[in-house]
Amino acid sequence: MFSSVIGEAPIYSLLISADSSRNPFFYKGCGYNPDTDELYITSNLLQSASSSRLPVILISKISIRRAHGSVDSTTTESTIAGVEWSKLRPPSNLPYPSGIINFRQGMLYCAQGTVEPHNTGGLFYFSPGKRPTPFVMNFHGRAFNSIQHVFEDKDNCLWFTDSSAGYEQHIRPSPTLPNQVYWYRPHTGELSAMTDELKRPTGIALNPSQDTLYVTDTDAARIGNQEASTSPATIYAFDIVRREDSLPFLTNKRVFAFASRGVPSAVTCDPAGNIYATCADGIEVWSSGGAALGLIQLPGPCSSLCFGRVGELFICCGTSLWRVQLGGAVFRIR
Repeated sequence: MFSSVIGEAPIYSLLISADSSRNPFFYKGCGYNPDTDELYITSNLLQSASSSRLPVILISKISIRRAHGSVDSTTTESTIAGVEWSKLRPPSNLPYPSGIINFRQGMLYCAQGTVEPHNTGGLFYFSPGKRPTPFVMNFHGRAFNSIQHVFEDKDNCLWFTDSSAGYEQHIRPSPTLPNQVYWYRPHTGELSAMTDELKRPTGIALNPSQDTLYVTDTDAARIGNQEASTSPATIYAFDIVRREDSLPFLTNKRVFAFASRGVPSAVTCDPAGNIYATCADGIEVWSSGGAALGLIQLPGPCSSLCFGRVGELFICCGTSLWRVQLGGAVFRIR
């Protein structure tokens, strides 16, 4: 039942609204740092004040102030007293950031790159007070297309999606690689292409036991797609096979779910293995077996999400940032 996820009375809070400016400040990223109680979110492309300049992407840093007595990160009882919102320009060596996750003592950014040949993008580690450090910049000398989202697994390896979204938006050159999902082991530098079976891989997540990989294919949202209604707006699942003395590999690709409305641009899992995806009608939720459980409805399309404290879901809706406090039994799993 859906009540095991959302509880009897989920609490909806509009944290920030930029509706008056109509600027999509809350688009991708949505990375939560539990040590600092901060969110980092990237905007969609924003037009520069000068018509001769390229569009920009800004990073929003949201510092959360909890209500007195609401400091326990292990319970679903948490009240936000207020937030502080700062809009930041990315450092010059972090071109067009996209997805963000908490990583080590800082945040890990997906950078899409620019049209300039030397600005190819990649994965960058951003620790407080330092410039971003590049982790992986290319696939054996060939530039990535435009990295979208990343996930860190239990072995501290990174799974990430790379699509031609940057080329569609005229911020990247023509692709030189297929649109693919990659696996990267930072401490050895091993990098492997895992699948090229998706047209426009975007969101990515692993289930709690980390034997299933979920990837969203957002080809239905591809700019200029004349066949959008019959193109993938789909979450695919893969089995992850791990063998001794071998890199992981993917098998058994299958359709896990098709979005009811819009495309599932970002995806995440809760402790019970239920899957949450940002769609045009809100957050659509499925069980690990693919059964549709219900909808966390929000005004306007959603584009990114992440969990904060227990049962706390942050959701990006373009010009607004929402928090939904879920109280279902799945968040009391230990």
